[in-house]
Amino acid sequence: MTSAAPDNTRNRADALPKSWNPGEVEADLYERWVAAGYFTADPQSSAPGYSIVLPPPNVTGTLHMGHALDHTLMDTLARRKRMQGYEVLWLPGMDHAGIATQSVVEKQLAVDGKTKEDFGRDLFVQKVWDWKRESGGAIQGQMRALGDGVDWSRDRFTMDEGLSRAVQTIFKRLYEAGLIYRAERLVNWSPELRTAISDIEVKYDEVAGELVSLRYGSLDDAEPHVVVATTRVETMLGDTAVAVHPDDPRYKDLIGTTLEHPITGRQIPIVADSYVDPEFGSGAVKITPAHDPNDFEMGLRHNLPMPTIMDERGRIAGTGTEFDGMDRFEARVKVRERLASEGRVVAEKRPYLHSVGHSERSGEPIEPRLSMQWWVKVESLAEAAGAAVRNGDTVIHPASQEPRWFDWVDDMHDWCISRQLWWGHRIPIWYGPEGEVVCVGPDEDAPEGWVQDPDVLDTWFSSGLWPFSTMGWPDATPELGKFYPTSVLVTGYDILFFWVARMMMFGTFVAGDTAITAGKGPDYQVPFKDVFLHGLIRDQYGKKMSKSRGNGIDPLDWIRDYGADALRFTLARGAQPGGDLSVGEPHALASRSFVTKLFNATKFALMNGARSVDMIGARAGDLPARDTLTDADRWIIDRLDTVLIEVDAAFDAYEFGKACEALYHFAWDELCDWYLELSKVQFTESEARAESTRVVLGTVLDSVLRLLHPVIPFVTETLWQALTGAESVVIAQWPRPTGVPTDTGSAQRIADLQRLVTEIRRFRSDQGLNDKQKVAARVLGLDTAGLTHLHPEVANLGRLTEPGADFAATASVEVRLSTTTVTVEVDTSGSVDLVAERRRLEKDLAAAQKELAGTEAKLGNDAFLAKAPEQVVGKIRSRRDIAAAEVDRIGARLSELSGK
Repeated sequence: MTSAAPDNTRNRADALPKSWNPGEVEADLYERWVAAGYFTADPQSSAPGYSIVLPPPNVTGTLHMGHALDHTLMDTLARRKRMQGYEVLWLPGMDHAGIATQSVVEKQLAVDGKTKEDFGRDLFVQKVWDWKRESGGAIQGQMRALGDGVDWSRDRFTMDEGLSRAVQTIFKRLYEAGLIYRAERLVNWSPELRTAISDIEVKYDEVAGELVSLRYGSLDDAEPHVVVATTRVETMLGDTAVAVHPDDPRYKDLIGTTLEHPITGRQIPIVADSYVDPEFGSGAVKITPAHDPNDFEMGLRHNLPMPTIMDERGRIAGTGTEFDGMDRFEARVKVRERLASEGRVVAEKRPYLHSVGHSERSGEPIEPRLSMQWWVKVESLAEAAGAAVRNGDTVIHPASQEPRWFDWVDDMHDWCISRQLWWGHRIPIWYGPEGEVVCVGPDEDAPEGWVQDPDVLDTWFSSGLWPFSTMGWPDATPELGKFYPTSVLVTGYDILFFWVARMMMFGTFVAGDTAITAGKGPDYQVPFKDVFLHGLIRDQYGKKMSKSRGNGIDPLDWIRDYGADALRFTLARGAQPGGDLSVGEPHALASRSFVTKLFNATKFALMNGARSVDMIGARAGDLPARDTLTDADRWIIDRLDTVLIEVDAAFDAYEFGKACEALYHFAWDELCDWYLELSKVQFTESEARAESTRVVLGTVLDSVLRLLHPVIPFVTETLWQALTGAESVVIAQWPRPTGVPTDTGSAQRIADLQRLVTEIRRFRSDQGLNDKQKVAARVLGLDTAGLTHLHPEVANLGRLTEPGADFAATASVEVRLSTTTVTVEVDTSGSVDLVAERRRLEKDLAAAQKELAGTEAKLGNDAFLAKAPEQVVGKIRSRRDIAAAEVDRIGARLSELSGK
């Protein structure tokens, strides 16, 4: 009979709900953590510092699966380090998202038939601030739902006063160092938004266009002429040359001559340039320097004029032709029609699939456009960012991403930082009445009567300062002294170039600043010591999630349906350095089942009086004497030691999936499925044995809950408080190994017991016995195997009863263990419904035969084998072999039953 549980643990078990319902507890738990100050970092603490800055989501955004993955991994790192004794700062914040936010407010104004120009710049910007206060930042509530342990007292915004001061400061320093300049260059232009946009805001789609061949020069075949092909006929209005390859014999006599432009009438030269592919089309290309990046480079090489033929709205302008005022797409048709009417379209338009850049914000095709903009000269900055990784000052995880990093920083082009918007950090350049130019710092006043540049800075400029501007730079704050450089940056590999590179460039640029290096020496040159790059989230079939496919998952739906812990465990379990991860509802269901299993196991333990002792650092001394423990006790403690070492190594290497797999299988397979079942027998023995079992079970559970807490914080907090009666697992110490050598004898005996019980269970299934049905059995050879003392456990887990005087074995199974063979004889007479068992086996046999026939048909199909990958063929062979074995096994069992 099970020994009674102590009243205090039974009371704590009764305090737990009958089942785990995350929706009833998560919100309250999170607010208690925040109110208790667990996530608030103290820069004056004597504990070592550990810091992460949250990649700032857009103020217009909502939590998507990519965010959920990011946040889960960062929270896991922060919670674990907090438990390890670090003073942890996980700093949250949001990005002002210049284009996205301005677009939201402009669309609201458009509902009332208004534009931003109706209000003027100052009033419009105030309206954006009003929107931000009232509607922005919905993602903060979603972060709370996910369980993000961020320091809300340090929440930052890229347009707040402190960050604005940092932006002005670094702009002026870069400007005075000659690293910021103004020039007319080609940019990605959005006619709808009427601004330049960054490379990261351009997505490329395959578009079915029209390839039109045009004739330049004479219409007389005997006279000089050239044929060029283009998908953008309207841009020929801005052509200033035709280029051919210098070694192309077809055009050797034309190089250096001129042809008349078919519409404008101006003379345009034929130039030789090795960029031209003589094998493509006619081997001649038109050059429109102001509206094509490759043409722009050729225009520079050949000193060509660069007329801009489109205004900011994408309308033809300044050409002096009848096309001025037309939209670019209308002009494309009209220009082609005119050229065709003149006999200059030498080939009918034909479909042509090509890649076209589109604005992520507006969805329109972007227009390469020559425009006066502000630029950062990146050569020296990019060189420093590359050197930081080469020197090991910053380590990229996984290392396989390093070549991509070097490819980018070693060949980086100057960065366009100006945007033609009203919402954002205004460029701190002022112009005087005589054309004077001055850069005004944050503590300076512009000269009276001077006019400020109308443009604002690219959003990536302010977010590039994020690691140190959020901690008070350019002032020498306690936060910078304690938490900078940050410990790790966690982000997706897809923005390695755009955001990570900019932070590295700015971080290395300010490395010598006294606010950064105060008290640290000159070696702190990087904004983060580690960069962990995870992959992208895909659906359960490996396809990229997108609105068009309809396969996206709202993480809040999963939180509602399965709980935040299940969502987090699904994401962390699939996360490996640099690798994409596939998730779907089956994964969420599996994670929810794991959480439920943990809840039920802890409740069972508490109902039976389980209690933990202080295992941290001295577990062997706090547990009952080692020689008084059972094989099962020693085995589970030793296995916990091994798993703890594996988990620590995995987390330290950012191998979240590996850590979660180790914890999952230990908690489910070893602790719940084996030790918990073995403890049921030990609870029925002497009070001393029952009490020892309570301590071992409770203490192992204590450590498991601590180890799992960083990933699944809500259920572990609830269970750990019930198990220990202590304040919170958030501030509990991280477990450490006992240091006691593994008891290999106990490990081997438990392994033998597991093998024996597993074979008994398989044998029972083959005999048609249901899981709960007990059957009389005789186990022979336990003494030779050294398992006599475990006979009660074997009987309990195998659902065996002692044989009576009239016992007669009807079936038996031999199980080979580590040193000997054990035989189990079973009397199944009267235990099996032979008719029902034959019916079940016949159904299983039909299914196995069908699988066998299907796989053999594929393997016998020469056409299939010729096309199928070897990996696929191998899997089919494996399925064939398994099906064949099943047919033999079931057939043998049916033959056996036919004799009964």
